[in-house]
Amino acid sequence: MREIVLDTETTGLDPLRGDRLVEIGCVEIFNRMPTGQTYHVYINPERDMPAEAFAVHGLSAEFLSTKPLFHEVVDAFLEFIGDAPLVIHNASFDISFINAELDRIKRVAIPRERLVDTLLLARRKHPGVSNRLDDLCSRYSIDNSHRTKHGALLDAELLAEVYVDLVGARQSQLLLASDAEEIRVGTTGDAPRRQRLVPLAPRVSDAEREAHKAFIATLGEKAIWNEYLAAPAAVAAG
Repeated sequence: MREIVLDTETTGLDPLRGDRLVEIGCVEIFNRMPTGQTYHVYINPERDMPAEAFAVHGLSAEFLSTKPLFHEVVDAFLEFIGDAPLVIHNASFDISFINAELDRIKRVAIPRERLVDTLLLARRKHPGVSNRLDDLCSRYSIDNSHRTKHGALLDAELLAEVYVDLVGARQSQLLLASDAEEIRVGTTGDAPRRQRLVPLAPRVSDAEREAHKAFIATLGEKAIWNEYLAAPAAVAAG
């Protein structure tokens, strides 16, 4: 199953008060494994950058002023995410900004049914403790030492690793790898084949066997089939 792990950076906390999207980062995973395919873009918000937001992600209004507008990148963004589920930490925040930008250019909103909120997953699995992305990285021994500031693509890459642990997929992958290793160790040829505990029931009836013998009898004494019939008897006699 294809899923997209997504993160954004913004100018603030509320798109209804004029805050805008400034960065999108996406990581493609397939069957809970990163494929190496990513999507990343900076976006010109067409407004100033509050000091509080700049302290979080370090993206200045001057830097973003040369970047494309949202309507210039929306098609590439929508093409990358396709119809895949979107894995997002605190999904309601990011999707509110994305949908506000889509609404601004009269495009269809992304339905919330597509969202997988890792913050909700983490709260169910680890109730009563902090479940920020940094906390989850620490909990699952994921190296985030290079995360000095928030960045959409970096955070999406870290979240992809966290997500694998949250849903227990990494343990399943390790078990599968362990099973494969046990099959390989100590073998020099084909992998050992498992034996059925209960043999399969015969699929040829007695009537079909008798009909086959009668057919062979019509072929004469020199028929090659007679050699196969005689072989078991010779072995038994020996």
